[in-house]
Amino acid sequence: MAPSALDPEPIVEKSSTPPQLARFDANSPTTTADALVEVLNRDGGVIVENLFTPELAAQIKSELKPHFDTDRIDKTGFFPETTQRASGLIGISPGCVQYLTTPILIEVINKVLSSTYSFWIGEKLRTVTSKPQISSTAGFRVNPGGRQQALHRDDADYHARNVDFPVLLGCVAAITKTTKENGATVVIPGSHTWGPERMPKEEEAIPAELDIGGALIFFGNTYHAGGRNTTVDEARETVGLFFTKGFYRQAENQYLMVPVEKAREMSTQVKRLLGYGISPPGVGFYEYQDPMRVLYGVEDEETVEL
Repeated sequence: MAPSALDPEPIVEKSSTPPQLARFDANSPTTTADALVEVLNRDGGVIVENLFTPELAAQIKSELKPHFDTDRIDKTGFFPETTQRASGLIGISPGCVQYLTTPILIEVINKVLSSTYSFWIGEKLRTVTSKPQISSTAGFRVNPGGRQQALHRDDADYHARNVDFPVLLGCVAAITKTTKENGATVVIPGSHTWGPERMPKEEEAIPAELDIGGALIFFGNTYHAGGRNTTVDEARETVGLFFTKGFYRQAENQYLMVPVEKAREMSTQVKRLLGYGISPPGVGFYEYQDPMRVLYGVEDEETVEL
């Protein structure tokens, strides 16, 4: 019998479990850049397992160890006192260069952050595409006893507004196994859709647990934080690469971290990711020429005539 208008509404219990992040395996043929971008647009973050091998993770861990060991405490308090960092990774870690150029990662950042723009010069309409660049690079070692970082958005550096989204894309990969207990990055799925007035709450965040070589890819306006390490003898180590559109200022000055002569030995692809190329139509020129031509003699389909 149908309920009458006087019958009480059925009680539907809401789940107290926050939504989880989708997981993909980089080795699966179904893991495509399009599939990852679709989930990124929906959730603000996605986990990609097996982004690189345990062997590469071990190499990066070895290369970053002396930099972690000698890091100073962050006086601002943004990074907990038990967190040790390494920066300028492309200049100090060949393993991070290999991580940077992982094909599926490059495909995703190009799809998310490439910018195509049309404009008039007199009566001629020009259309150009600016490709992404590195904004910053950082390794993180979260030691036992560390408190959780404050939930934040990485794109605050860019005074990001809705019309600009997405401004930034981050990829944080594990070089040690990361768990809730040892301080895995915590994320609030869906928070990339929030307006600036909504405050993040810790109970909304979930840990992005990763096996070695797995990575969390997320938008710059997705709320996240380094987790709290509650273990007594287990450090958590991750490596973050952060990308932005080619016409924005970089957060970490790549021309000082990887200067001209040091960049000379790197591939054309890496030089451009460091920002040595031009963002069309003309951002980043040197003596009204493309620096890739003047400094490195590069002539290819991305060389810009000024």
